[in-house]
Amino acid sequence: MNIPRTSFPRVVIIGGGFAGVALAKKLSKQEVQVVLLDKNNYHTFQPLLYQVSTGGLEPDSIAYPIRKILKDFPNFYFRLANVSEIDAENNKVITNIGKLKFDYLVVASGSETNFFGNSEIEKHSMAMKTIPQSLNLRSLILENFEDALLTSNIDERNALMNFVIVGGGPTGVELAGALAEIKKGILPKDYPDLDTRMAQIHIVQSSDCILKGMSENASKKAEDFLEKLGVNIWKNVRVTNYDGKTVTTNTDLTFETATVVWAAGVKGATIKGLDAEEFVTRGNRLFVNEFNQVKGFKHIFAIGDIACMANDEFPNGLPMMAQPAIQQGEQLGDNILELIEDKTMKPFAYKDKGAMATIGRNKAVVDLKRFKFQGIFAWYVWMFVHLFFLIGFRNRMVVFVNWVYNYIRFDREARLIIRPFKKNHKI
Repeated sequence: MNIPRTSFPRVVIIGGGFAGVALAKKLSKQEVQVVLLDKNNYHTFQPLLYQVSTGGLEPDSIAYPIRKILKDFPNFYFRLANVSEIDAENNKVITNIGKLKFDYLVVASGSETNFFGNSEIEKHSMAMKTIPQSLNLRSLILENFEDALLTSNIDERNALMNFVIVGGGPTGVELAGALAEIKKGILPKDYPDLDTRMAQIHIVQSSDCILKGMSENASKKAEDFLEKLGVNIWKNVRVTNYDGKTVTTNTDLTFETATVVWAAGVKGATIKGLDAEEFVTRGNRLFVNEFNQVKGFKHIFAIGDIACMANDEFPNGLPMMAQPAIQQGEQLGDNILELIEDKTMKPFAYKDKGAMATIGRNKAVVDLKRFKFQGIFAWYVWMFVHLFFLIGFRNRMVVFVNWVYNYIRFDREARLIIRPFKKNHKI
């Protein structure tokens, strides 16, 4: 990989998400050599992927070059690589561009969509975990309306305008709200010769409430917001299959649809070599101790979504969200330096800063440690927090200007089919 060998310990980080970037920034000015490996050359701000999918933002406004994030640090190296295996015995990572030795390894490979072993659903539904996936979904949504214009078959037209979102977490709720606003404010103008009132948006949730990880008030208010926008919410219903045309459930409820968005769960993106049962716990995550060390290793760590750090408050591991990832990355930077100097590491303690979700224009729910509120003020808080955590001044300005424009004009300029996407089946 043409990484120079120095007297500094080499820390290899797999993954340029929130956790990996936070760690790299923490270590970049220290007397260590930092090598970050990722299959993309950019960091993605995943909480806003749904806005790319629905034409609210262009992808480059929520992505930032990894090299630019750490361009001023002489001991930092980035390589565009897909890590296929970890050779823990010989302290090597194996990639598509070669092998690399490490002194300390940090797995921050994040998570991927969990289809729970259902290959039919995985084949025919849409995921929304990456920018390419979001662009595929955006193209499919717009192409469906173009196809709906051309068909004279009523059932086919309805299926093309029928959207089923599986999962009532923040991703599903925010996507449903955005689609509902498109139906209300944009489709009638773009497709005046199509009865867009027939478009239906469904959320299918297996439990008895949406936004299950948030407060009861937040869940109820989000449900009220969605219902006022015309979204159909089906609770205590579990999707069992989707063949590309019909969604079946564990009840007698079925949906005829051309678009299913799978937002029902994620799992850790494990890597060969650390994927044995002795390392992996619930949700396909790597079991780590309070110092983020992978079980059985002193010099191999895992942080972010891939790491399962269980405690009394979170018996199944910390939430797979940005804040735990950022906090773990920052503290692990300090702990690695302590480990290098044979000092005592500090156990990680998660500081819960709350949760939030937006349901559309002037509608959001926010749960902070001491305060819980909903409505327009929550919406402003949601916007401020997301702008603050975006990387790069340009990205913040572009997103802010887009939001202001969309708010004033009730429009979404990025509803473009840049690259056509065709599923491998017909309705």
